[in-house]
Amino acid sequence: MDERTAKVSALLHQAGATHHTVFHISDGADDDWATWYSEWLTSLSELGEVLGVAPVRSELTWMLVQLGKDYEAQSPPEPWEDWYAVRLVEHFA
Repeated sequence: MDERTAKVSALLHQAGATHHTVFHISDGADDDWATWYSEWLTSLSELGEVLGVAPVRSELTWMLVQLGKDYEAQSPPEPWEDWYAVRLVEHFA
């Protein structure tokens, strides 16, 4: 994994930890998680700097939803953050 992908993975991990903290009452359950993640990633993280382009929140939301479905369907061995990061870097390259 290259440095940029590792940084995106770390940001996704941080978003996940923050989301779980914010939604601790529901044990992290949030049917609209992708919207929350994309808002946090575009507004409160360095994602745009790391990618070299500021993603449009709605496009990032769409990507996260699709990646979630694909990850669930494929059940890859790598952690979700790493798997998503590779695809996000490729998409926004």
